[in-house]
Amino acid sequence: MYENLLPRFLRYVKTETRSNPASETTPSTQTQVAFAQTLKKELEELGMSDVLYNEKNGFVIATLPSNIEKDVRSIGFIAHMDTADFNAVNVNPQIIEKYDGESTIKLDSEGKFTLNTKDFPNLKNYAGQTLITTDGTTLLGADDKSGIAEIMTAMEILIKDPSIKHGTIRVAFGPDEEIGVGADKFDVDQFNVDFAYTMDGGPVGELQYETFNAAQAEVTIQGKNVHPGTAKNTMINALQLAIDFHNQLPQNEVPEKTDGYEGFFHLAQLSGTPEEAKMTYIIRDHDREKFEARKALITKVQEIINQSFDQERVQVDLFDQYYNMGEVIEKDMSIIELAKNAMIELDITPLIEPVRGGTDGSKISYLGIPTPNIFAGGENMHGRFEFVSLQAMEKATDVIVKIAENNAK
Repeated sequence: MYENLLPRFLRYVKTETRSNPASETTPSTQTQVAFAQTLKKELEELGMSDVLYNEKNGFVIATLPSNIEKDVRSIGFIAHMDTADFNAVNVNPQIIEKYDGESTIKLDSEGKFTLNTKDFPNLKNYAGQTLITTDGTTLLGADDKSGIAEIMTAMEILIKDPSIKHGTIRVAFGPDEEIGVGADKFDVDQFNVDFAYTMDGGPVGELQYETFNAAQAEVTIQGKNVHPGTAKNTMINALQLAIDFHNQLPQNEVPEKTDGYEGFFHLAQLSGTPEEAKMTYIIRDHDREKFEARKALITKVQEIINQSFDQERVQVDLFDQYYNMGEVIEKDMSIIELAKNAMIELDITPLIEPVRGGTDGSKISYLGIPTPNIFAGGENMHGRFEFVSLQAMEKATDVIVKIAENNAK
């Protein structure tokens, strides 16, 4: 039933598909284009229908036609092809069978990088399971190639076993989720489903329909640089103004001091000289009113600092990135109940919690297809300590099949 899941996943993660935020193309890297073509061929070989690659948005989509006579809602399953901003060249996955839940796992041969229960207590949840890890030099790519492997395997199961009844199912594998633009050009009319799920969550049981509202602020500060020996009452140090700007934001409302529904200001980048400095902030909050207040505060700080000078020294370019998809999904919670009940039937405890981030579903929901997020199994994502359990991927595959089956009843 799952015989192709692990080989499929290993094949995917060995294919480099890192996205590039500096690119102006869609997809942002040609490696994603090549991977999309590989997935297209695999979907065709599985026996999926209407398989195509959309050159305008970089998505591969395919259809599994209904095998029942009655009319039921159509479902989509979505995962992203790109990996995050960490070395993804020459991924060399390691397989640890029947992990005991306690031992330290050496990633590299020297033991410089390890997975251990002191730093990563989540390892204790995987006693007796098969873990796939990195070799310490790259990320793994379970985010989100585990999701792709699970969707592909679920479609294979449904095709091979027509006794499992289901309505129309469509799948989509897309680019550039990690750089926040993947779903910008998603064609909801072409995908044409009533609702969808992204298979892009973490540990087993995650079911998420609330995300952050998200904005980005690019702050440019113009200083006046003169020789420090004669700088009194003349120099305006752009780096000092950057510090002053940051210190006027709430010091406890940062990622490292918040969790749950708490929002934050995150200084993601700071560079410059006394002549000019640039800062990049990401602004996050689940509550739309608080989100708008955070953006207003950034603008207010700009105004306060500029009032201290005879010309504008601080410029803030502020733009929204995505919104809390819960505002859309809460209008019809039946799709959450469908996923929740599928997990319960499979003896999986649903973990319904907000995403402290965003998914492609954030944008797709606002484009017209309600799209909550389901676990794909990966842990410690976006770095060398990433790992995933084979059994977790099997459970995610089961959830896809069970959702399809229950939707047809």
